[in-house]
Amino acid sequence: MTLNLTRLLFDLIDFHSFSNLWYWIALAVTWSSASHWVLGVPFDMVLRARRGGEAAMQDLEDITRVNINRLLLIESDAGMILVALGCCVLTMLGSLGFWYGVEFCQATFLILLPMSLVALLTLRMAKKIRFAEAAGEDLCRLLNRHRIAIQGIGVLSITCTAMWGTLQNFNLSPFH
Repeated sequence: MTLNLTRLLFDLIDFHSFSNLWYWIALAVTWSSASHWVLGVPFDMVLRARRGGEAAMQDLEDITRVNINRLLLIESDAGMILVALGCCVLTMLGSLGFWYGVEFCQATFLILLPMSLVALLTLRMAKKIRFAEAAGEDLCRLLNRHRIAIQGIGVLSITCTAMWGTLQNFNLSPFH
């Protein structure tokens, strides 16, 4: 009995994404990470800062300031290029996925489209925090509000992806 390496590799990768456990794990990890790292700040720092301690609040303000400066610098230096590249990638994935029926592109599109919305909201929140010079409890409140918005987008995204994936799996079913 010979081992067909190519067949093993394709079985392991399986481009039928919606029936692949690894896709759903990646989707869960993506949204879990997105809601934990708010503006690049781990959310447990926000909770620690709220519970007390001037040092914890100062650490939160410092790391938030550093990440906001980084995000706004990236936006000013390469913002238009990143937007154009992102639109190009999303258009390509959407076209290949939904026009030509490539399931892998559909699956990738259904992760990247809502994450691009999260990126835009993150940039908007960074500008809002910088403009308001938010600190202390106001900063915690804004970061918490942003996290809730990310979680809302995540719930909607996971729901839509699950519905589309179920439909795709039903259409591929041998009993259909």
